[in-house]
Amino acid sequence: MSKRIIISKNAPAPIGPYSQAVRTGNMLFLSGQIALDPTTGELHIENLDVETELVMKNIGAILAEEGLDYSHIVKSSIFLSDMGNFSKVNEIYGKYFDENPPARETVEVACLPKNVNVEISVIAVAP
Repeated sequence: MSKRIIISKNAPAPIGPYSQAVRTGNMLFLSGQIALDPTTGELHIENLDVETELVMKNIGAILAEEGLDYSHIVKSSIFLSDMGNFSKVNEIYGKYFDENPPARETVEVACLPKNVNVEISVIAVAP
């Protein structure tokens, strides 16, 4: 099995010992993304709408590095610090999938990195 590390300058640099994404064959595994601004490194958690949009944009930037987009996502995992935020995050997340959305789970967790409200990881498949 070969694997290739994917790095996008248009997404936040990892804040720990992990890669933004790893590609093996036609599968791309993206690490969980939080609302870090890729240009400034600033965290944006003051507004759930802004936070969720930035998470999705960071995912899009990493996908684009491999010539992929949201339509290539086959599985996503959404982690919330409060399940009370589910409907708002779901509304924003849903705007990124016109049709045939990926498989998904959404779970509430006790705490997320940097005390964010939402983290999303995905798996994508290249054609």
